[in-house]
Amino acid sequence: MAIPSVSAMDTAVDDRPDGVDISVVIPVLNEAETIQPLSDQITAVLDDLGRSCEIVFVDDGSQDDTVERIRGAHEADARVRLVRFRRNFGKAAALCAGFDVSRGSLVVTMDGDLQDDPDEIPKLLEKLESEDLDLVSGWKQQRQDPFSKRLPSKVFNWVTRKLARIELHDFNSGFKVYRREVLDEIALYGELHRYIPVLASRKGFAVGEIAVRHHRRQHGTSKYGWDRFYKGLLDLITVLFITRYTRRPLHLFGVIGLGSLIVGLGINLYLFVLWVQGEYLSNRPLLLLGILLMLLGIQVLTTGLIGEMITFKNFQRSDTYSVKERLG
Repeated sequence: MAIPSVSAMDTAVDDRPDGVDISVVIPVLNEAETIQPLSDQITAVLDDLGRSCEIVFVDDGSQDDTVERIRGAHEADARVRLVRFRRNFGKAAALCAGFDVSRGSLVVTMDGDLQDDPDEIPKLLEKLESEDLDLVSGWKQQRQDPFSKRLPSKVFNWVTRKLARIELHDFNSGFKVYRREVLDEIALYGELHRYIPVLASRKGFAVGEIAVRHHRRQHGTSKYGWDRFYKGLLDLITVLFITRYTRRPLHLFGVIGLGSLIVGLGINLYLFVLWVQGEYLSNRPLLLLGILLMLLGIQVLTTGLIGEMITFKNFQRSDTYSVKERLG
C-alpha cells in the first residue's frame, strides 16, 4: 500500500519551536465525538507530568465531522496538530505519517475511540524510563470488548507469541510508547503496525509490556472486521520472513530446495536399483514424483541464489546493525 507523503497532505502545524518531550500520535477514522475529550484528557495528564507535548491526530479519510473537531481543538490549544489524508490509506500509513511529522523524543500511540485511557500514559513512560526500554506495549488485560472479538484476538496473540518468540500478550494493542530511534529504524507498510514490537526486537531494541486499563467503546463503531485476523496471519508470515531471512534468503530456500532435491534423488536411486534388477518402471508413479521433487529442489535453490544476488546488489552496511550508544 502506498503511503502518502506529508507534503501532499493538508496539515495544521502549531507555532511552537521544534522539539518536544512527548508526541502523542492518534490515527482516527470517523471519531468526531471523541476528539475534544481525548485531547483534553491527554494534555491534562502530560501537563501534570511537567513534560512538553504535542498531539498529532491523523485523519484517515473520515466522512463525519472529525476534521472540524480537530481544527476546533487546535484553535483551543496549538499543541493539537492535524494531518489529513485525501482518502483512507489504513492504520499503518496513518501511523507513519504521524511519526514523520511528530517532534517528540518519545512517541506515544493510542487509538482515538477513548477505549485507551490517557491516565495510563505516565505508567507507560515510567516503565520505559525506569527499565531503560526502547518500546513499551500496553496490555489490555481486562479487555472491554465483545467475546466475539476477545476470543480470536487471544488465539492470534498466542500464535504470534509462539512464532515470533516474544513474550507479549497483546500484539493488537495500539497503546504504546517508543523512543524516537525505534521509529527511525523501523519501516512500516501494509498492515505491519501490529508487529512493530517484533520488528524492533529483531533490531535489538529492548521491548517490554505493562497492563493498562481498557474502556468500553462509548461512541461510533469498530473499524475492524474478521478479515483482520487472516490478514494478520499473512502479515506475521511476512514479518517472520523479513526479520529472519531478508539478509540470507538462501538459508530458507536452501533448506527447502536441498530437502526436496535429496528426497527426489533418493527415490530415483531406489528406482534405479529396481531397474537394474529388471523391474519395469513405466507404470510407477513414484518415478514421476522423484523427478518432480528433483526439479522442484533445483528451482527453489535457484530462487534462493537469485535472492542472494539481489541482497548483495542492494546491500547497505547500516542495515545489518543498530547502534545504541557511541563514545569517543
